[in-house]
This record gives sequence, C-alpha cells and structure tokens, in this order.
Amino acid sequence: MSMDDIQMLIKFLGGLGIFLYGIDRMGDGLQKTAGHKMQQLLGALTDNPVMGILLGTGITAIILSSNATTIMVVGFVNAGILNLSQAVGIIMGANVGTTVTSWIVSMNEWGELLKPELFSPILIVSGAMIRYLSRNGKAKQAGEILVGFGLLFIGLGFMSEAASAYRTNKELLELFTNLGRHPFLGIVAGLFVTVLLQSSTVSVGVLQVLALNGMISWQTAVFINLGQNIGSCAAALRSSIGANSTAKRAAVIHLLFNTIGAVIFGTAMVLIFRLNTQLADSPVTSVGISIFHTVFNVSNTILLFPFAGFLVKASGILIREGTSASGCSLDSKDEMKRHLDNRILDTPSFAIESVTHEVVNMGYAALENFDMAARVLLTDDGSHAYQVKKMEQKIDDYEKIITDYLIKISNQSLNEEQHLIVKNLFYTVSDFERISDHCENLSELALEKNKRNIVFSKEGDKELKEMFQSVRSSLEHAIKARASSDMSEVRAVVRSEELVDNLEEEFRERHILRLASKACKPENGVIYLDALNNLERISDHAHNIAGFVRDEM
Repeated sequence: MSMDDIQMLIKFLGGLGIFLYGIDRMGDGLQKTAGHKMQQLLGALTDNPVMGILLGTGITAIILSSNATTIMVVGFVNAGILNLSQAVGIIMGANVGTTVTSWIVSMNEWGELLKPELFSPILIVSGAMIRYLSRNGKAKQAGEILVGFGLLFIGLGFMSEAASAYRTNKELLELFTNLGRHPFLGIVAGLFVTVLLQSSTVSVGVLQVLALNGMISWQTAVFINLGQNIGSCAAALRSSIGANSTAKRAAVIHLLFNTIGAVIFGTAMVLIFRLNTQLADSPVTSVGISIFHTVFNVSNTILLFPFAGFLVKASGILIREGTSASGCSLDSKDEMKRHLDNRILDTPSFAIESVTHEVVNMGYAALENFDMAARVLLTDDGSHAYQVKKMEQKIDDYEKIITDYLIKISNQSLNEEQHLIVKNLFYTVSDFERISDHCENLSELALEKNKRNIVFSKEGDKELKEMFQSVRSSLEHAIKARASSDMSEVRAVVRSEELVDNLEEEFRERHILRLASKACKPENGVIYLDALNNLERISDHAHNIAGFVRDEM
C-alpha cells in the first residue's frame, strides 16, 4: 500500500468518524428539542399495530437511529412496559423512520445550493454561535442540531473525496460488479459492513458516498442495501443477551421481519434485473439508493403488517417462553431493576418516564406503610408492626435502585427541563424514604404504647384519627400529582398541608390543657406528641413532593 493510499484511507475513516458524530449530535439535539413530547409518546402506546408503526417511525425520525429504537424496544419489552404485539408495530415503524437519514445524505444531489462545501461551514458557524452565545435552552438545542447537520456533510465530503481517488480503480470496480452479479454475496457484504460499523445508518451513508462517485451499479446497491437491512438487526440481538425470553423474541421478530423482506425483494429484484440488464448495470445515484431504501422499508411494512401475529408466533417457536432471564420467578426488588432497564437510557425521555413510574410505585408503597402504621397505633394491633418494618426495608431498597438509575440518567445528554425533572425525582425519592421512616417511628410508638399499657383519652384518640386522615389525604394527593403532573392535585396537597399544620397546633394546645387538668397522664402525652410530630413531618414531605411537580410546570 502506497503512502497516497494510506492518506486516502485515513481521510475516509476520518470522514466516517465526523459523519457518525454529526448524526449523533443531530439526533441528540432533536431528542432534547422533542423533550416532553417524547415522553408523551409513551402514553400513546396501545395494542393497535398501526399506532405502533407511526410511533416507531416518529421516534426513529427524531433520534436518527433505528438501532437505538429497536434496542429501546427490547428494553421496554424486558421491563414489561411493552408487550410483543406493541413491539411488532414499533419495530416496523423504526425501519420506515430510518430512511429519513438516507434522504438527508442525498440532499447534495438535489441542487447546487445544497452542495456540502457551500452550506456546511455556514451551518456549523451559525450553530456554534447560537449554541455558545444564546442563553435560551431551545435555541442552544437548535444550534446543536445545525452543528450536527453541518458535520454530517463535512464527513460525507471527506469520504467522497477519498473515494473519488478510486473511481477508476479496476480491481475495486470489479469487486463491486461481482457483488451485484452474485446477489447472495452482495447481501452478505452489506450485512457484514453493517455489523462491523454497528449502524445501518452509517453503512447506507457509505454506500451513498460510493454512489456519489459513480462506483456502483443499481444491482450492486440493491443487494448490498438488502444486506444492510438484515445487518441492522445485530444491535437488537446483541442487546437482548441477558434479557428475558420475551425481550429476546422482540429482537428475533426484528430479524425475521427484515430477513423475510430481504428474501422477497431480493428474489423480485433478481427477476427485474434479468429482464432489464441495462438498469442492472447502470450507475445508481445517492437519491436512487434513498428511493429504493424507502420503497423497500415501506413496502415491506405494508406487506408483512397483516402477518404481525405470525411473526409473534414464529418468534415463540424460536425462543421458548420463560419467567425471566435466569428462568426463575422475580421478586419485587428484581422486578424494579428489570423495569429500570439500561437499554432505555440512550433515550432519556423514555428513561425519565420509566423511572417516574417507579418513583410513583415507591410512593404507593410508602402510602401502604402509612396505612399499616395507622392501624398499629390506632387499633393497638401490634401484629402489623413487623410488616411496617419489612416495608420500610423494601422502600430503602427502592431508594437505592431508583437513585442509582437516576444517576445514570443524569449522566446522559439532557435538556434543561429534563435536568430539572431528574433533580426533583432525586428529592422525591428521598422524601418518600423519609415518609417511610416516620411510619416506622409511628409503629415503634405504638409498640411502646402497648408495652406500657398506655390508653389515650377519647378526645386524644379522636384527634389522632382526624390527623391520620388529613395526612393520608395530603400524601395520596402528592403521589397523584407526581404521577399525573396535575395542578389540581398539587393544590389539594397545599390545602391538606395547611389543614394538617392547623390541626397539629390546635391538638397540641388541647393536649396541654388536658395535661394541666390531669385528664391525661404525662407519659401518655410523650407518645401522643411524638405521634403528632411524625404525622406533621409526613405532611411536610408530601408538600415538598407536590412543590417539585409545581416547579416543573
């Protein structure tokens, strides 16, 4: 290999790196811009495959990566958020959505004004100035998209310039010709390159660079592109390692979908090229690849959509059902870990939605603990005291698992709104844990009350019941506020908190009067006042949680 060859290879690889980084920056910027709307997409998930296709198309068009979408689907299935019927539609849609990038790459064939060397520097300079000079979060994200867009085409320019040096290389042209004349070899080549680059978006981009330099024919491009579509399944298959059997089936469905489509279209294109040898041997353009890539993925989706149920059944034959990745049943702690799947982290909007759901579950666990503590204290039934302690340990586990996941999310690329939500979720988890601590305190006060044969006066007992009821209302509304981001729930917490504060002050004064009149013994009063204090603190934590929700709106 000559020095010139080495220089061209370095230039091509450098351009490939810039191209990949540009796509990543664009996708990251688009995802940040979509922000809360991406989270709302999760709520659109239904068993309707058509909705799934539209959802998969939209998500992939935003993040510019079908690999990321299918990996996310595997994560959602593994977490139990998606079932296989929903996954099928999203996987089909992801294949359609990935064609967006190929059209972006082919833009420089649309006209002279869209030549990379003309507008890429303008995009990069404009985006960089907006990114670093603007204080507005949305503007910064727009700048990030522009920089990514410009880098994408700079990378394409580098690759194209390096490839142009070999547009007359006989050995290379003969290789591409043979790949076109032997469909199986072309498909294998496309599959291998895609697996090697770990991205069908990048491998299709490389193919389009070769087309820009007139180095490949239609038949070569078609069979390589079919192989690229099969190769795009490698990321999901690799991601499913260690997941449960249902998640593995989702990855297999992706493979079956693309492979069946490649076989059908490959057979049809062999017949077409034999009937029209002029088309087969004519040079393909970058736009031509975009057209075929789109036609294949859209047609394949339309063709196999009625057989979505068959794909699910076929995946069940290839991957046998199991209860979990290890073949054993899951307890609640392991189930939470499964729900907070690391595969979802690459799409922070969905990761935030998923972890919020688990924070709400933690809140309901704290509410359950509150009810048990109330039963122990108000009914003198000590049998539930152990259950309160056990639930407190469970909530401590929840706190650690969720906090670890929130740390992972915070290390992702987030917009300002997402940073605020993650920060507030950190605080919310801590508040729920402290609420459970106070529940344990109440349970211990009840055990002490029973041990010392303490009996509250009728007035004291009635006051505690009223206090428990008001605090429970505050806590329940706070959990609902966190779950739904509903301002009416936030306002309900504020009203309950004000009521609790007033009741705490009023009941404390009444108790002092009872002590003064000797209607209550001092030793009774210590437990009563401690109970009031713990209940008031629980309401304070509920108010904190509602306040975090209010700050996000």
